[in-house]
Amino acid sequence: MCRRTEGEQADCQHKDTLTGFFCSSSSSSSPPPMSVLPLRVKMLQRVWRLKGAVVLVCSPFILLPLAFSTTEAACAYVIALMAVYWCTEVLPLAVTALLPTILFPMLGIMQSKDVCMQYLKDTNMLFVGGLMVAVAVEHWNLHKRIALRVLLVVGVRPALLMLGFMGVTAFLSMWISNTATTAMMVPIVQAVLDQLHGNGDVDPATSTQSRPLQQKAISIQQAAEKGLNDSTEAQNCSEDTSYPGENLPSEQEVMSQDPMDKQEFVKPTPQDKPPSDTSSGPVVVTVENIAPTELQELSAEEEEKKRMSKGLLLCVCYAASIGGIATLTGTGPNLVLIGQMSQLFPQNGDVINFASWFAFAFPTMVLMLTLAWFWLQFLYIGCNLRRTWGCGSVQSEKEKAAYELIREEHCRLGQMSYGEVSVLAVFILMVVLWFTRDPRFMDGWSTNLFNAKAEFVTDATVALFVAVLLFVLPSEPPRYLCFWRGSDSGPTHPESQVSRGPAPPLLTWQVTQKKMPWSIVLLLGGGFALAKGSEESGLSRWLGAQMTPLHSIPPWAIAIVLCLLIATFTECASNVATATLFLPILASMSQSISLNPLYVMIPCTLSASFAFMLPVATPPNAIVFSYGFLKVSDMAKTGVVMNIIGIGCISLAINSWGRVMFSLDSFPSWANVTASV
Repeated sequence: MCRRTEGEQADCQHKDTLTGFFCSSSSSSSPPPMSVLPLRVKMLQRVWRLKGAVVLVCSPFILLPLAFSTTEAACAYVIALMAVYWCTEVLPLAVTALLPTILFPMLGIMQSKDVCMQYLKDTNMLFVGGLMVAVAVEHWNLHKRIALRVLLVVGVRPALLMLGFMGVTAFLSMWISNTATTAMMVPIVQAVLDQLHGNGDVDPATSTQSRPLQQKAISIQQAAEKGLNDSTEAQNCSEDTSYPGENLPSEQEVMSQDPMDKQEFVKPTPQDKPPSDTSSGPVVVTVENIAPTELQELSAEEEEKKRMSKGLLLCVCYAASIGGIATLTGTGPNLVLIGQMSQLFPQNGDVINFASWFAFAFPTMVLMLTLAWFWLQFLYIGCNLRRTWGCGSVQSEKEKAAYELIREEHCRLGQMSYGEVSVLAVFILMVVLWFTRDPRFMDGWSTNLFNAKAEFVTDATVALFVAVLLFVLPSEPPRYLCFWRGSDSGPTHPESQVSRGPAPPLLTWQVTQKKMPWSIVLLLGGGFALAKGSEESGLSRWLGAQMTPLHSIPPWAIAIVLCLLIATFTECASNVATATLFLPILASMSQSISLNPLYVMIPCTLSASFAFMLPVATPPNAIVFSYGFLKVSDMAKTGVVMNIIGIGCISLAINSWGRVMFSLDSFPSWANVTASV
């Protein structure tokens, strides 16, 4: 009951809140009991925790009317249910991908044996073989050696340093997991930032002069952020005020810690406290203690450091997502595309293979990476050529310290061991065999040797052959190569010591089983099962018939609208799940309007990898966000422009060299044959 005078009767506002109601008036009012707020908050928290169970249980019943009308509607029921589960993640993605093995036979869409066959197709084996090679590269620390070597070449000037991080991250993500690449690169970024910002080992001769002044300025800034506008409250800030960088470990610890462990980077410890400029007692901080010009310079310097930290962290996660589009095995949506092509258009004649995809996607990746570099540089570093590029300026002590840190880390790896050289040779062999198998502009090594009558040898055959070699080749040199000095080097591989028994192979099954993301295999299989079910039930033909009016819209406009739609959808759902849901629908649409399916399927596949706006959109974003430097608003405003850049680059690529490479101006016979069946 709210108590108020008659004059305040009209001014009293009753608002529903967590406590039940709220009365705003100038007179005294009886607040709700203190026990009401915790009780109702706990109730809401319990309801919020049950949201997953509510979605999990209620979604099948809400969509149930679709399941018992027609076969097409039953297939749509399964797709809609999986879409809800994939978007909300109430079940693990791989578990949701297994639902067709249960629902398709129960609803009479497909036989169980036919559904289960979709989960281990040629594309899944291509993914398994490629990832085994990537696991070997990670296991032998070859990716870290490449990254540090590139950074030594580009230097530590801000703009060039960002270019180096983006270039090496994009290159590594072409071959290994985007998540693994980001997890390896971000600690290196953090260690370099510590040196550039003076948060590493600071000279004692200068620490007592620079840190107290900086500490006082930050005390005032923190007081202002908390709303302490009264000067008497600001004066009570003591010397225990946190110092930026005190919660960051030393460079040796940064290089070894797990980047997903946020607590290691944000929880300060007593020994990390900066030295105080007084022996005892609180530090009295007032505006009069610091000159206005000094305070302004310190604030500008801190803001500049913060912007640079954000820019370098964002450049790594964005480059990981961009680099993955260049190869078929670089990211999941690319594998979904090639699998859906073989599923929906079995007579396509291997129009997309590793070589043809690389020829199209690699220039697109380079163009987008360059534009992204310019955008991030403009937003977070600036366009001062003297400061960011080092034109005509002398390298500062902090830049020298950062460069020395990179050099020391590279030297700590030691000489390349026999195992590293072997893994590098096997990796190069796989890439060469992929490129020369069927380059399309000429006959490859498999064209007349194996594939004269049919497509016997594919990219999956190459990937699995190379993967098997990793389990056969030894990790230590044979006796006639006993002069190899790198064979017993310990820093890169703990098992590389000379053993009395047979040398272990380059890759063991225990390591493979631990590091292989098996869930993606099931996720890909679930997508292939959905595509096959849509074809068998007739849902694909029905969807294509509904999209016939799109024939009057220019193809380039259709592609742009679909790219915008998928780039938005992938911010809230898994990249692989997004491609799995949309590609079969786009294939049916293309057949209904006599448009080359690749004209819309390729751009939308690339757009599914452009999850730049939210931390939860993709694991690389989550990794950099966990460091605490970035806000959601930072990623959102940067990611919007990144999405525009990506869609622009895709539109340019598909309407220029892509149109020539894949003959996009004509409706292919392989798509027409599939439609007639």
